[in-house]
Amino acid sequence: MERRSKIILGFLIAVLVGIIVTEIVRPRPINWRPSYTSISKIPFGCFVLFNELPSLFPNSEIQSVEESIYDVLIKNDSSITSNYILINDNIYLDEQETNQILEYVAKGNQVFIGTTELRGKLADTLNIEILQEYTIKEDTVNVDFTHTDLNKNIYKFERGVNTAYFTSLDTLNTEILGHIHFKDNTFLNNEKNVKQVKPNFIKTSFGKGSFIINTLPIAFTNYYLLSDKSSYSANSFSYLHNNLLYWDDYKKSGRKVISSPMRFVLNQPALKWSYYLVLCGLLLFVIFKAKREQRIIPVIKPLENSSVEFARTVGSLYHQSKDYTNLNSKKINYFLTYIRNRYYINTTVLNERLVTQLAAKAGKNIEETKSLIDFMLSLKNKPIHTEQDTLNLAQKINTFKQSYGR
Repeated sequence: MERRSKIILGFLIAVLVGIIVTEIVRPRPINWRPSYTSISKIPFGCFVLFNELPSLFPNSEIQSVEESIYDVLIKNDSSITSNYILINDNIYLDEQETNQILEYVAKGNQVFIGTTELRGKLADTLNIEILQEYTIKEDTVNVDFTHTDLNKNIYKFERGVNTAYFTSLDTLNTEILGHIHFKDNTFLNNEKNVKQVKPNFIKTSFGKGSFIINTLPIAFTNYYLLSDKSSYSANSFSYLHNNLLYWDDYKKSGRKVISSPMRFVLNQPALKWSYYLVLCGLLLFVIFKAKREQRIIPVIKPLENSSVEFARTVGSLYHQSKDYTNLNSKKINYFLTYIRNRYYINTTVLNERLVTQLAAKAGKNIEETKSLIDFMLSLKNKPIHTEQDTLNLAQKINTFKQSYGR
């Protein structure tokens, strides 16, 4: 690589490393999105409030629920008085949830709702209506309490505020607990902004219990609880009894929702664990199957012993040429070589000693062994051999070998 190319490559690598380091070390932008979940530490989450609930309700058991109101209240022990806290920028309950929460409150329980928008059958049943002011830019609002011990405190909220207040109330069953102060923006040059004071915090009786509704949910988030406005949320919760407390973590804007096609399976405990077990089983099967399975070993054919074929070919040539003398001589020599290699006997002289040793080692009687050796000697001394001599020699040698598994 040329020197110039190396310099360009080094410069590009340095730029790339610089970009990566910059992205790692640069501070993350603040997330101002409303969340309201108990685990969210962003400004508009409710991590601080949820962890401060034990100090606000020292004698109460606190349970965080991550399922619908219907599923929670259908299993609720009606003999135990409790509170239910719902905080989100908008809350909508379906018909089943509404019927269940109305029955829950009618039995003497309390529900705290912090929201800027409450719609559906619940709002119609309680005969309340909330109006939310939409403005181009954020505006500052002031809130207060109507209680004699709290009406001297004015709380100012300036960021993330959606001005919302009650425009319709059931005056027979409702008590106003607080107001919101804001400027009515007319956007007309010849008219000044009019200061408005509207109810934003109420307590509505229903049966033996009550609904406590606040239209400023942003006041219960981390951003304001870590400021000098933290007493507003504490004073708001003072209207709740010190009973078992359910914290809703289901109807939240920041709740993580599974959007995959498997969401139904993953939301059902039995199906979810079955799905996980199947995946684990498949993984284990793949691991152990791969370990047990071996690569196919190719079949290597052994080299053929061509010596037998060669001997047959040579024998056929001798037989076709009718050279029985030469053929018998080679068969005798081959047999004597077999005796030397097999029984370690000296075959230089074919005498009585050879017969005795061969019979003993080969397990043959002396008469048969002597008959074979004598026949071989007679062929050696015979000048001309016939085809019958060759057949007899082959038969005797084969009988000698086969009789004893040789």
